[in-house]
Amino acid sequence: MTSETIKAKILAIAHKRSVLIQLSAQDNLGNLTIDVLQALEEINDLIADFQKTFPDCVID
Repeated sequence: MTSETIKAKILAIAHKRSVLIQLSAQDNLGNLTIDVLQALEEINDLIADFQKTFPDCVID
């Protein structure tokens, strides 16, 4: 896998992060809230690691 492929995949994941943020704001998720928050945490960690590896690529 090339660095450009990795960048494209991480950017796609980062853009989908907003869906998890919207889900976390809902109060009717019950036990799924834990899963949503865990997924958000893991995405945040992934983005942080990505930015350490590729500091020239900015994720908004």
